[in-house]
Amino acid sequence: MTDIVIKSLETIERNLAAFAEKADREVKEAGRVSTETKTAIDALGVQQREMADRLVVLEQKGSGRGETTAPDNTWGGQLVKSDKYQSFASGQTGKARIEVKNTLTGADANVAPDRKPGIVPGAAPVLTLESLLPSTATSSNAIEFTKEASFTNSAAEAAEGAAKAESALTWSLVNMPVSTVAHWIKISRQLAMDNVALAAYVNARMTYGVNRRVETQLVSGNGTAPNISGFLNTGNFTAHGYANAVLGTVLKKLVLIRRIIGDLQNAGYAPDGIVLNPVDWAIIETDLMTEGSGNTARVSVDAVGRPTLFGLPVVASVGMTADNVAVGAFAQASMIYNREGVIVELSDSDSDNFTKNLVTVRAERRLALATEIPAAIRAGDLTPA
Repeated sequence: MTDIVIKSLETIERNLAAFAEKADREVKEAGRVSTETKTAIDALGVQQREMADRLVVLEQKGSGRGETTAPDNTWGGQLVKSDKYQSFASGQTGKARIEVKNTLTGADANVAPDRKPGIVPGAAPVLTLESLLPSTATSSNAIEFTKEASFTNSAAEAAEGAAKAESALTWSLVNMPVSTVAHWIKISRQLAMDNVALAAYVNARMTYGVNRRVETQLVSGNGTAPNISGFLNTGNFTAHGYANAVLGTVLKKLVLIRRIIGDLQNAGYAPDGIVLNPVDWAIIETDLMTEGSGNTARVSVDAVGRPTLFGLPVVASVGMTADNVAVGAFAQASMIYNREGVIVELSDSDSDNFTKNLVTVRAERRLALATEIPAAIRAGDLTPA
């Protein structure tokens, strides 16, 4: 008996929902709910309440707790008990919007998810270092150049007829092999063919991964094959040589950088950039703000939007090790030689790819960094001992 009552209630609730939709259409089309529709809704409401009461009685008899009244929380029950419905049913309003609590649980597999386009990317720190270093192409697998090893300047005044001073100049031949920076990943052939957006994202991510590694190698690669010889590798720069004791007590990092700039200028080089880790640059800017507004005059922006410090562009590079600084005439000191730009290739012939319907995606780049004038770059600890 209980099942019959429940089914009757469900039928009434469906009819109520249908007439509610009909009432909405009538309001939109004629500006009012027809008498026929209101009468039908009232009748269904009465039937719904009667059936709900019968169900309560049956449940009380079945449980033996006749004194307990079970609340009617069905959608129909919530509908007919609402004040807005009562106003609508009595003709006081032509339209009612009634919110009911969703008593359904679980998931409906027939409802399609609201799939958003595109792919949410992972972290990708901005790569900035190559904007500071000049580059050119090469068709060889190695870069060879002659570098000044030492210069003894003995130039001096000489009396008439006297022997002139002799200076000394030596050179060394440097051979810099082209390095390969590469990585690979496997994806299914179906993914590569069926999801164009995702496949394109994989390719872009692979390209970024190569250039992210290059950013680090250009700074700190140790030059031991197959590594790039970064400009902070031994022999590619001149140590700034400052100790903590000579930097004073206020804004020590700024004092250090300004002194390095002066040393380069005194040695005959025109510095064109300052390389810092992004965290260190943030600390320096914060120090400037907390030390007073007058200090912010040291920071500005150049023509391409880079921040400048003491008139030099600051390159905040994730490739630079934290708590280090490099100031240099980089355009004069170093050159990137590109043998190949980043190349992304796909193959199903790798290992057992063919039988497993997999595709190997490989990205690689070939380049070398030649630091020809180490004296034009001065670097070291940002907070020396």
